[in-house]
Amino acid sequence: MHGLVIKNTGYWYTVLTDEGETIDCKIKGNFRLKGIRSTNPVAVGDLVSVSSGSASGEGTEVAYWITAIDDRRNYIVRKSTNLSKQSHIIAANVDQACLVVTISHPETSTTFIDRFLASAEAYRVPVILVFNKKDILSEDELRYLDMMLNLYRTIGYECVALSAETGEGVDELRPMLDGKVTLFSGNSGVGKSTLLNQLIPGINLRTAEISDAHDTGQHTTTFSEMIPLPSSTSENPSWVIDTPGIRGFGTFDMEPEEICSYFKEIFKFSADCRFGNCTHTHEPGCAVLKAVEDHYIALSRYNSYISMLNDKEEGKYRPAY
Repeated sequence: MHGLVIKNTGYWYTVLTDEGETIDCKIKGNFRLKGIRSTNPVAVGDLVSVSSGSASGEGTEVAYWITAIDDRRNYIVRKSTNLSKQSHIIAANVDQACLVVTISHPETSTTFIDRFLASAEAYRVPVILVFNKKDILSEDELRYLDMMLNLYRTIGYECVALSAETGEGVDELRPMLDGKVTLFSGNSGVGKSTLLNQLIPGINLRTAEISDAHDTGQHTTTFSEMIPLPSSTSENPSWVIDTPGIRGFGTFDMEPEEICSYFKEIFKFSADCRFGNCTHTHEPGCAVLKAVEDHYIALSRYNSYISMLNDKEEGKYRPAY
């Protein structure tokens, strides 16, 4: 039997079979040992082979086992907080990602945004930046929002500013999701669940108030799940992948010399550097440093690039397997 993983609770996986049946599965114990260095060897969006099960040996009857994963077209991955593993796969086989961010309440850092964008570039996943909570911004914050929209649009990213609470701007996002598998991600508290409730009437995902003391979000989504969007004009089905909010985004399995290529505008200027192996940190004749000085590259983006280089120099990540 074959199917699509549409839900991952960390213990059980829900698979939509090619025949249209929804079944709950577990992973075969030895399946975890086949060179998969991840906290979740199977991710939402994976296409898998399933076989009939039997008693698990733990006194639990398991009707179906996941026995193999099809080759992945792509995936979004971040560094795991579990030190015994190397990575955590957020989702697999996606057409694009929507990164939901906020200017304030809580503030999404530009470093977080840029790390997510760099990782998506590495795995060839287009990203739409969704700036939420437009309705509660002050005049100064609205000016900063316009600056952020201009920055990322100039680089080449699609951006949408909206209010998931009021619905303003949501209709601009809808056609961008048509006929595609879209991963939704972001920090806790940015209103991802509220936005999905707007996009999918009747789904009623749980939402929570922002902490007044720390202006931070609370986790309301505890597992990853694929949710079909209402009927669209495309022949292909439309799906969104809801994922738990993440506080940090550590990339992995990138060589220092590769990181530059995941920042579009830095990579463009790097072609004019005097040295082919320029790290864009101190070298004479560095076109990237000149572009930062002349404000063709935003200082926030350059600082994000440097922070990723520093991750490597400080040995924060294990070598790739």
